[in-house]
Order: sequence, then C-alpha cells, then structure tokens
Amino acid sequence: MEIRCLFRLSVLLLFLCSASRAQMPGFLSLDCGGTEKHTDTLGLEWTPDNQAIFGGTAIVSTPNEAQRQYTTVRYFPADDKKYCYTLQLQNRTRYLVRATFLYGNFDRSDVYPKFDLSLGASHWSTIIVSDENTIVVKELAFLATLPTVSICLSNATTGQPFISTLELRQFNGSLYYTTVETQFFLSLSARINFGAENNDSVRYPDDPFDRIWESDSVRRANYLVDVAPGTEKISTTNPVDVSYGEKPPQKVMQTAVVGRNGSLSYRLDLDAFPGFGWAFSYFAEIEDFPSDNTRKFKLFVPGMATISKPTVDVEENAQGKFRLYEPGYYNISLPFIFSFDFKKTNDSSLGPILNALEIYKYLQINSGSQDGYVMASLVSHYTQEDWSHEGGDPCLPASWSWVQCNSDSQPKIVSIDLSEKNLTGNIPLELTKLTGLIVLKLDGNFLTGPIPDFGECINLESVHLENNLLSGVIPSTFADLPNLRELNVKNNKLSGAIPRELVDKHISFNYEGNTGLHIQKHGVNHTIIIIISAVLGLCLLASLMAYILFKQKRSKILQKGDAVTTQSTKKLSTYFSEVATESAHKFSLSEIEEATGRFQKKVGSGGFGIVYYGKLKDGKEIAVKVLTNESYQGIREFLNEVKLLSRIHHRNLVTFLGYSQQDRKNVLVYEFMHNGALKEHLRGAAARERSISWIKRLEIAEDAAKGIEYLHTGCSPTIIHRDLKSSNILLDKHMKAKVADFGLSKPAVDGSHVSSIVRGTVGYLDPEYYTSQQLTEKSDIYSFGIILLELISGQEPISNERLGANCRNIVTWATSYIEGGNIQAIIDPSLNDDYELQSVWKIAEIVMMCVKPQGIQRPSISLILKEIQEALSIENGSRSVSDQIMVGNSPTTSLNLAAVDSAGSERNTSLPYVFSQPGLR
Repeated sequence: MEIRCLFRLSVLLLFLCSASRAQMPGFLSLDCGGTEKHTDTLGLEWTPDNQAIFGGTAIVSTPNEAQRQYTTVRYFPADDKKYCYTLQLQNRTRYLVRATFLYGNFDRSDVYPKFDLSLGASHWSTIIVSDENTIVVKELAFLATLPTVSICLSNATTGQPFISTLELRQFNGSLYYTTVETQFFLSLSARINFGAENNDSVRYPDDPFDRIWESDSVRRANYLVDVAPGTEKISTTNPVDVSYGEKPPQKVMQTAVVGRNGSLSYRLDLDAFPGFGWAFSYFAEIEDFPSDNTRKFKLFVPGMATISKPTVDVEENAQGKFRLYEPGYYNISLPFIFSFDFKKTNDSSLGPILNALEIYKYLQINSGSQDGYVMASLVSHYTQEDWSHEGGDPCLPASWSWVQCNSDSQPKIVSIDLSEKNLTGNIPLELTKLTGLIVLKLDGNFLTGPIPDFGECINLESVHLENNLLSGVIPSTFADLPNLRELNVKNNKLSGAIPRELVDKHISFNYEGNTGLHIQKHGVNHTIIIIISAVLGLCLLASLMAYILFKQKRSKILQKGDAVTTQSTKKLSTYFSEVATESAHKFSLSEIEEATGRFQKKVGSGGFGIVYYGKLKDGKEIAVKVLTNESYQGIREFLNEVKLLSRIHHRNLVTFLGYSQQDRKNVLVYEFMHNGALKEHLRGAAARERSISWIKRLEIAEDAAKGIEYLHTGCSPTIIHRDLKSSNILLDKHMKAKVADFGLSKPAVDGSHVSSIVRGTVGYLDPEYYTSQQLTEKSDIYSFGIILLELISGQEPISNERLGANCRNIVTWATSYIEGGNIQAIIDPSLNDDYELQSVWKIAEIVMMCVKPQGIQRPSISLILKEIQEALSIENGSRSVSDQIMVGNSPTTSLNLAAVDSAGSERNTSLPYVFSQPGLR
C-alpha cells in the first residue's frame, strides 16, 4: 500500500505542475495534508495532496496562524526509508523551492521532531523544531538539469518527519546565475527588507517570483541586533527602477534605513554557516537632499579587511536616484555570526543607506549513486507499477525499499529484490550493467524470453530467477562469475544443455522443473586424472614434511625465548635499531645516566613511561623518556617513534636528539621543553598560578597547526599523528608550542586511508575512526578541534562534573551553546573578557567544522591554520591583505571553495566574487 501511494503522489504532482501553469507559469503551491483547493489572500492557488494516501495527515491549530495551508500537515513513519515529492520541471531553468514545517504538536507527543530534508541525492537541511508554534522555512535556488526533481524527507532522529507546504517558483532570465550552478545549490540564509513599515513580509504579488522578504521590524534572538544609534527608517512613494540584476520588488526598494550618525551596524545569525556564500546588498537612493550633499560609505566586516575597500556612492553607481544598485560577492567566506557595518567616508555629508540584503550558502550538489542513470532507465519500463515511483536517487539519502546500496560516498547498488512484483516481458538489460550487484531476486514473476548475459556483474553471489516463464539456454558465463554461490532457475521453460562448468562449480544450483534442460556430457581423460592425483599426492607429502620441520623449529625458538620479551619482539627491535642507527644518534646508557644524575629528576610520566630532566656535557638541556611498557606494543611504539623522528624535522615539532637501547633500557632523548604541556596551563598547577591570555592561546594553536600541517602536507607519505591532545602540545621557555609524542603515528602509505586498530585517547578520538577503523588525516583534525575547544573553554574533553549534569562530552556541551549563539557561555572565565568576541567566534566556527561526524566534512589543517591566523589578526588589529587581480576596473579576489569528490579528497573550485558595478554582472 505504501509504495502504491508513493506512485500516486508522484503522478499527482506531475499533473499538478502541468495544471498550475495554466494559472501561473512555473508556480506550484502544495497544501500538504489538505483536502480541498483554495486561494489565499495573496492570490496564490493552493492544491491539496489528498490523492496521496501514504503517510498520515493531522489537523493543527496554533496561535496567530490562520492561513489555511498551515492547518494541516502530512507526516511519515520514523523509519529508515525516505518519502519523496516528485516535481516536474522545465530543463535548464532556475527555480526557487520552498518547504515549510509547522509542528503544532500534531502527534500530541510533545517531542520536537528532527529529520533531514534532501533535494534529490543532496542533503539540503536538517529540520530542527524548537517551538511548536513557529514555522520553519527552508528555501533553495537551483538550476534544473533534469525534467523532474524529488524533495525527500528521511532519517528521523526524534519524532516523525512531517511537512506543511511545498512550493515551487520559476525564475526567468539570469536571476541567481553563478558559474558553478551545476555544482552548487544556493540555500537561503537571510533575505531582509530594511526600513519596513510593519512586521509583514513582502512577497507575491509585490514580488512576481514570490520571494519572501522578511521585515527588519521582526526581532528574534541574535538576529538583526547591534543596531547603531541614529538608525532611521525612510520611505518613498516614487517608483524605483528594479528592471535588472536580481530584480528585488519595488515595494522593498521603496523603504530603507539610513545612518544619521554616520553608520549602520547589524549582526545576524546565518543559518547553516560558517561556509562560503553568495551575498548581495540592494541600494536605491530614495531620499531627497540638496545637490551639494553627498552620500558615500564603505562596508566594514571585522577581520575581513579585503572586502572593506570599495566605496559606495549609490546615486552615482546606479546612474541616478530611484534606481537599483546591487553590489555583492559571488563567493565569500562567512561566519555563523555575521557582523557588518556601513560607515560614511570622510568626504561624505550623509550617512549610509541600506534597502535590502540577501545571503545564500553554497551547498554542494551530490551527483548521487553510480547506478542512478541505469536505475532511472530501468524504472522507466514500469511506469504503471507502484514500486517504480519512490522518487529521488535509488541510494541517497536512503535506498528505495527494494534496493540495497553499499556505503561508499558515491554508492553502488548491491542488491535488487523484485520478487513477486508481477513483472512481465524480458529481464531488463539494465540489470546486467549493475557491476556492484551481489544479490538479484526476480523470482515469482511472469518474466519471459532468454536469460541475458550477466558477465559484467562479477560480484554476483546469489541469483534467483525461479518461478517465471523464462526460455532458452542457461548462459555459460554464470560459470565464470568468481563469487557466485547460489543460482536458482527452477520452474521455468528453459531448454538445452546445462554448461558442465556450471554443474561442476561448487554452488547451490537448482534447475528442476525445466523439462527441456539436460547436463552437458563430455569424455574423461584418465591420463590427466592420474597426473593430477600424483601431483596432489606429492603436494600432500611436501606439506606434511614442512609442518614437521615447522614444529621442530618453533620448539627451539620457544626454548630460547626470553621470559619478558618474545623472540618476535627481539627481531623487530633488532631490525628497527639497525635502521635507526643509520639516521639517528645512539646514546650510550652511561651518557644518559650521567646527564640525568642517574634518573634523579622526574618531570613527567604517561602510558609510555617516565620522563626525566637531564643536561648533556655541552650544556644542552634534555628530556629523557624511559620505556616502562616492555610489551610488544610498547616496544613497537618506541621503535616507531625512533624511525619517524629520525626523518622529520620542523620548528613546531619537538626536536628528537637520539635514543638508547642498552641493558634492557629503551630511551628516547628530546630537547627539554621548559613550560611543559599545554594541558597544565589550561587546568593544571600552571593554570592556578597564571592563566594564559587568549592571544597567547591563539599563538599556541597557530604553532601546533603549523606542526600538524607539516606532518600532513610536508611529509611524503603523509604522517597521521593519531594521538593529538593538549598533553602532547609542549611549550618551550618562550611559550612557543611544539607537537610531541609520535609513538602511535602512522604514515598514510596509500595517500588516503589506513586500516588500523583503533588507538588514541578517549575524548580526542575521532568517532568515525572508532567505528570504521579507517584512519585518515581527518582523524587528527577531529582531535585538533577538541584542543581548540579546550583553548576556548579551559574545560577537559570528558568530565563527569564540570560540563553539567547531563553532559560528559565537551563537543556536545559546546555545540549546544555555539549553535544557540551564546558563545560567552563556553569561554574560559579566567580570560576576564580580555579578547575580541569576533576572534573567539572564528575559532568556534572552525571547531564546529573539525568535529563533524564524517571526515569528509572536516576542513584541511591548512584551512584551519588560515582561520587561526585570521583570528590572530582580529586580536592584533591588522590583517594581511590577499593578492588581488583585476576584472575590468574592479578588484576581484579569488577564494577557493573546498569541494569534495567521490573519493573524499578535496579539490579547489574557484568562485571569484565581485563587488559589482553596473556592466560587470
């Protein structure tokens, strides 16, 4: 029943889109859960989805919401499936799609839902309901590259997925054109009408594209705050020319705010940021003032000096009053909390003006499963069948009910189950193109014709074709499939000889009920059998003798073994010692004892062993680590560190001076770091004496990031530290930071990931590495994100007491405050407000990227280092200016938007942004 309803909904929506064009080109307004058509007060015609029976419907009632389309919802089961609306499009046309969600406690559970919203295979947004009476609105601008698009709800974390309305609006011309529109969607974060006369939004019919322009009179937490004194609203009744650019509605451009005291200041929470975005301001000179007055101003964004250069003269730039001028940036890196100022220049007599603002975030388009086009062709043969209309990608964000996919970033289909689906005609040839297919079930149908060649499906293990009407021979290529374990073709109309290779293959092969089939006969060459038997006999004898010799040798080895250190460990130790001796200084034990006064002064300890202070004859101070863990793993970590540190050298890595292996003592010798571990300065004895300042913490983060960057990008192969934590960041006498302790480090030999037993420290351990055992440099990124959180908060990663009664993990604790815009709640009180809030936000934003659940979502260490340096620039009151190139007569800065390919590696997609002038758009 459920699949049948999905089919009905798809057909319904395809019909509705066609029908709606008669009323309004490219407009569809779907009232989810509604029962009758109606026209609202704006003149928009709403169509119910009541012909779709899947899911459930409920009536909701909330205060201050009387619009009919918000009196019902359609909801879906909280399962592992996806539920899609399929909309018809005009190819190569840009659209705005809008989905809204008004919970209204429709399920009477008082459990606020949380679920995912996707457009096709691409994740659009996670819907988080925090107030049952507030409408959640999500908008996306995109280019149609196919005749249909699916909007899907899935992956309920809490509650049930639901939807109130779904709207499609067609743009025309070049609205929201970008050079990367086939790679990225534009997800709306802010669209504001400044100077609005009331709280009402401006939309259709004032905006012919039905964009919703939110009034700046509406105030909510952390949105449109920090308004500068002297901000005044103005308006005009004169017409404003908005016939070019993004064509904001005239009603929006007829209002504005002006800064009578010389500035306009605002602060916004930008939904889904930090990230790269499309940001444009809309100006029109609508104020009447004498000709000898001037209005010139500049944009200032804290910590972003490069975008604060161009001077705006609205009347001059727009070539007259009451004309649109829309400068902006096609690609700009924006934080979660975006503060900006427009300030008049010294030669201006009037303060700045602002009519409207739009900001979108770039969302990378997921190209979907590798088999998407094949499956689209497959289901096109069965348009009358319910199961063929589930919509969206066959694998993402969830698989179709009759399909299973692997877990690759660009998945392949591994299982097809179309048993008893009343299939007729020949077996679709598309199935033979699914090279990842492992299980195929087509039994219990009415399929006719021959069995096609599945030779390309080399991964096939199980094939069920029984109880059909298939005819012809069994293809011999089944015998060539290396993984085939089960083949069932019983009760068909097959005929001819069964390939002997298939009969002899050790598989479960059922061909009964096919009266025309017979086993292929062939002669037996007895000479070959005799030769094979002789060879097998010799092999058996050789194996027996080898086993006896092995047992004797093993017995001798065990008799000679040491009680503590196994023979294998000794061999490992000897091998690595020889390697290390060639490239690292080997100290004698007497030198070490003399330098440390026979290990008198203990300065630290850990899982590896004990650290002692020492001084060499030349006066150099050293730290001596003495191995106390003499297990196989302990010896291996010791030798691993010797081998790695013998070949890597960087000023932000603790300098390795040499080692010693003598009299069963394994010793590592380093430069002495006078100020110990970062951890002690955040929560230990050093912190109780004197707290380190925020700017010093940033400098420590910069030093550590440089060391990690060297490991990740300066070493070949890349070295993954695997145990980054604040106790492994050491500080010298000048408080310069260096990364230490490489016992668990591992080269990424294949350049991507290493299958590895999970090792590391609880609280810093990458959850993806923990579950998959696939180690990449992004595991270090997660750990470094935890260190940055420690620098902000002073808190330890795991705590039963200090993080609150219901939270033991620093990530969970900090995320709740950061996403709520309350950064002050996590800042270390010992910093005593001696910091620029914007620089703390910058680090908090990069932390949120570092601790993403999947490594593919995390930034590179080079990007993190850049953000730390920008935070330092904010604190120091200066920032290096990026190189500029020229586009026409306008400066343009090229920013790189990190895009991720199907293998999970980063590639750079250049998205130049331009502070626009007429003629440059």
